[in-house]
Amino acid sequence: MADTKSGRDKQARDEERRRIQRDISEARERGDELEPTADPPTECHRRGCSEPVAFSVTERYQEETGAGAVEATAFLCADHTAAESPVNLEDAYEGYVFHVEPVAADADD
Repeated sequence: MADTKSGRDKQARDEERRRIQRDISEARERGDELEPTADPPTECHRRGCSEPVAFSVTERYQEETGAGAVEATAFLCADHTAAESPVNLEDAYEGYVFHVEPVAADADD
């Protein structure tokens, strides 16, 4: 192929198309990977509470605005966790979640 402007433009378009396809392929391969998890906070999420975190409380529900599912997680002390209960049951759906899970204690304790 002769070195013409249209030839160079076609090569550039082809290279861009290959790059996009490669990016999509790599993203699909990474799709099953878990996101890295940050260390949980050490103090209770509730304002004014400085007790150590004992549980993570997660609730997934449908957003009132219709924007889709929302997932909220709070790290709470034992007392505040005991007071938690599902609050979005009116928006419950097949994928609704209310989950309480203990937070692993540090090995230093």
